Amino acid sequence: MSEEKKIARIYIRVSTEDQAREGFSLPEQEKRLCAMCYKNYEIYKVYKDAGISAKTGNKRPAFEELKEDIKNKKCNTIVVLKLDRLTRSVYDWENIMKFLEENNAYLDCANDDINTTNANGRMVARLLTTVSQNESKEQVREQK
Repeated sequence: MSEEKKIARIYIRVSTEDQAREGFSLPEQEKRLCAMCYKNYEIYKVYKDAGISAKTGNKRPAFEELKEDIKNKKCNTIVVLKLDRLTRSVYDWENIMKFLEENNAYLDCANDDINTTNANGRMVARLLTTVSQNESKEQVREQK
């Protein structure tokens, strides 16, 4: 990917007010990611899903639009603050990875230091997704 022009699609998502209080507000995510992309990417667009969980089966309009843009070769990189902004499901993560590979596209996570252009980045992403999925299930158990 080093010789290929990196055209980024910034994806931001927030599902609860707690995340906004913890520095995951949509404006804060956008500001941090735009700053990160400044030197490394041409930013194609910023897409936002507000109030939508990343659990399996949830429909996220901005994320679906992002995937269409990748299919249509409008961008080739997804940039997110943390992997859990993209998904909290191992099943969904594997589908996302397959989609990215099929479309010669990549993922770059600012806080998790994940870049799927290499095997180590993909392995770390799988591990972090497993942890995130477990945390999500634990939160549901605690609420019961």
